[in-house]
Amino acid sequence: MIWPAFRVFGIAALVLCGRPSTARCQEVSPPGAEAPPVTTIFPHDEDGRWWLSGQVNLIGQGHGDFESPYEGEHSLRAIQEHALSRLWTIYSGVQLPKHLEVLVAIESAGGRGISDALGLAGFTNLDVVRNPDLGATPYLARATIHATIPLASEVPSASRGPFSLATMVPARRLDIRAGKLSVVDFFDVNAVGSDSHLQFTNWAVDNNAAYDYAADTRGYTYGLVVEYATPQWSIRGAEALMPKVANGIDLDWDVARSRGENVEVEWRQGSGFVLRLVGFANHANMGSYEEAISAFHAGTDPTPNIEAHRAAGRVKYGAGANAEYSLGGGIRLFGRTGWNSADTESFAYTEANDTAAIGGDISGARWHRTDDRAGVAFVSNGLSSGHREYLRLGGLGFLLGDSNLRYGRETIVESYYTAHVWRGVFGSGGGTFIANPGYNRDRGPTFVGMARLHLEF
Repeated sequence: MIWPAFRVFGIAALVLCGRPSTARCQEVSPPGAEAPPVTTIFPHDEDGRWWLSGQVNLIGQGHGDFESPYEGEHSLRAIQEHALSRLWTIYSGVQLPKHLEVLVAIESAGGRGISDALGLAGFTNLDVVRNPDLGATPYLARATIHATIPLASEVPSASRGPFSLATMVPARRLDIRAGKLSVVDFFDVNAVGSDSHLQFTNWAVDNNAAYDYAADTRGYTYGLVVEYATPQWSIRGAEALMPKVANGIDLDWDVARSRGENVEVEWRQGSGFVLRLVGFANHANMGSYEEAISAFHAGTDPTPNIEAHRAAGRVKYGAGANAEYSLGGGIRLFGRTGWNSADTESFAYTEANDTAAIGGDISGARWHRTDDRAGVAFVSNGLSSGHREYLRLGGLGFLLGDSNLRYGRETIVESYYTAHVWRGVFGSGGGTFIANPGYNRDRGPTFVGMARLHLEF
């Protein structure tokens, strides 16, 4: 039976603590764009030097029993289960002379995801830390210095938020950010599918599943981001630290042997269409699926073991495209596609070698609920031949491992409705249908119900 969604609402209503936010919930508007309405519990100073705000996100999810003839160490559990994630963020910042800003965010990640975030490439809750044993102790999420170098006299208005405090920014400029950050605060951003607070919650909807961007277990790294922006287009690049091991919390500071390189071009046509093309190359101590499979067949390893076949200096590279389009009348569409190199192990984000996603949302203004929004998205994730064979023979990735595999593309459909309750209080309900969880045709399908409470201060 499907686990009733109303039980998730009950849990969320009883617990009022939680969530680190992603940068996407409040961004600098493109030059010339109107500033979005601000909906917070407490008003913010629109022209002061200092910034202080906070966000809370509670996501409850659950599923019922589903078909599973076998189960491995990293399987999505086939028995009924439910889980609640509790994450919060406190943002602070100060504007300094000469177009400088210092921005700091503290957050805490508590609770768990279903099956401890194992068994799915497109996991159902972006807020979940993939290692729940890290605990809910608050930590430094972001600490960046942001410098803007004006390159034009035209200075249109911009939306002020925790990632850029200026209310006016040069139409043509150079932005430099350095410090602790999340790469996807600035790359692969999408107005329709990037915000787990008010929109979709799935990893493969809110991010490009094939974009194995540099990050620790919590999704953060230290790096440098440089962006050249004009009214019609932007180009940005980043160098960031990679984890020492797959999905590890410790970062490797030896950039000569380990680093993540990223580049993205963004093209904007009017106010209705945006296209982003992203590419990346990760250098790290990564394993080879081919070598792990060969060692297993030779009898060297009792089971395929990617960790035993890591080598410093390996490179994993990939590319992706990301588009959004406004149809007018409160309707927006989006799409993503991505691919990465086949033999080098998935290392930092999730286990997917190619992905395609499409979806859209609609404003509640059509039914006189201006700040409400509903959305639906479809995702298909795939694995390379070596990756799927490694799992079929019983190998473990950092997320997947059913002890066997009858391969099929992991197919996901997610929908949500977010209702504005009062000021900065929002409630959401929705669900995710998953066919072939973990790329396994022998398992599932299953449905995961979702309820969410979001607060903005």
